[in-house]
Amino acid sequence: MAVSDPAGPVACNPGPVMSPLAPSGVDPMTDITPAPRGYTLPVWVAAAARAALGSLLGEPVAPAVALELLEPPGVGAVPVETAALLGDGWALGQARCDPGEGLDLTRGLVVWVLLRWREAVPAPARLEPSLQDWLLIEAGEGVGIHASSGDACLSDYARRLLAANLRPLVPSGQGLQLRVVLPAGRALAERTSNAAFGVVEGLALIGTRAAVQVGASPDQLEATLAALRQRVDEPGFRGDLVLVIGENGLDLAPRLGLPHQLLLKAGNWIGPVLVAAAEAGVRRLLLFGYQGKLIKLAAGIFHTHHHLADGRAEVLTAFAALEGLAGPPLRALHSAATVEAALAELEAADSALAQRLRDRLAAAVESRSASYLARHGGGSMAVGAVLFDRSRRICAAGPIGGPLLEALSEVVAASPPPPESRA
Repeated sequence: MAVSDPAGPVACNPGPVMSPLAPSGVDPMTDITPAPRGYTLPVWVAAAARAALGSLLGEPVAPAVALELLEPPGVGAVPVETAALLGDGWALGQARCDPGEGLDLTRGLVVWVLLRWREAVPAPARLEPSLQDWLLIEAGEGVGIHASSGDACLSDYARRLLAANLRPLVPSGQGLQLRVVLPAGRALAERTSNAAFGVVEGLALIGTRAAVQVGASPDQLEATLAALRQRVDEPGFRGDLVLVIGENGLDLAPRLGLPHQLLLKAGNWIGPVLVAAAEAGVRRLLLFGYQGKLIKLAAGIFHTHHHLADGRAEVLTAFAALEGLAGPPLRALHSAATVEAALAELEAADSALAQRLRDRLAAAVESRSASYLARHGGGSMAVGAVLFDRSRRICAAGPIGGPLLEALSEVVAASPPPPESRA
């Protein structure tokens, strides 16, 4: 999955934008929303698509397009690099990702969108004519697809964004064939946990809003603490909480039986959230996250954004040495491109050793968390850890985390189903 956690202004020039490129009914000179701190990948895809559609419609090329951003509502001026007509009816739009000032995998990522007209597929008789299939979205090179279906991996927000900015300009009875290409997407995807969620061959076009959510910012911490207070104040709160590390974990946790009402997504401020949870009355807290992220906690790093501290290779190597690994295999572990790759190679060579290493890491996450709480007056809250890998498999659980995962999952079985799912 693409990572988006930086902040910073987007460099754009709304000056000449551009009555011909604005969505229908929008006066771009008066209704442009000021640029946010950074745009997510779906916005850059929509901008490139809008520029390509402008070429199909014979509009002049402009340095930016005016997009309806939807989340939040409003029109923003989004820079584009070029647009041109190609052969065989295709048009190309190009944009370059600018997620803001922080570190982000998508920074500078070139986005190509190719468009051409197609005949719209009539809707079934039971549906409104406006619901005809007018947009065919294809995953080109570097765009992640669902391994199970081969379909492009787009969030609902990405689809709605494309529809809002393209549909008003498509003539009745016509549709669009849209192909997204991320030339560097396949290589960048190797540095994400996309594969853990069944997304292969490139970057997923995910995101739930226009502005980048800043995982390392104080604003993000405040939002998490506010959500924590709300969770604790709910009438049914019994002292249990699952702190989910990242969006991927938030997707996977309920699939493994963890109750939605116990889940709280954390950004990079793990330490302060642990302390706040203990102070708020949480008695048992389960840390649930990808092994490549939680490994930092095993080293006592409780603000996990990589621009502050990393050291994952060193942590992995040190713990492997404690398990008896030495010589060339230990050096190979240290030089692996990712934690996932290192552990996969070790598992292929010695599966028992790899599992002992994972278990040691999970136990260290728990002990380090307890020490952190003790240093910061966090009381007696029990902290367990459960780690998963890229194959959507729980690969390790600490001495507290294993039983706690089982206990919290039993809450689901013991609880009545929600009204909409009852027979």
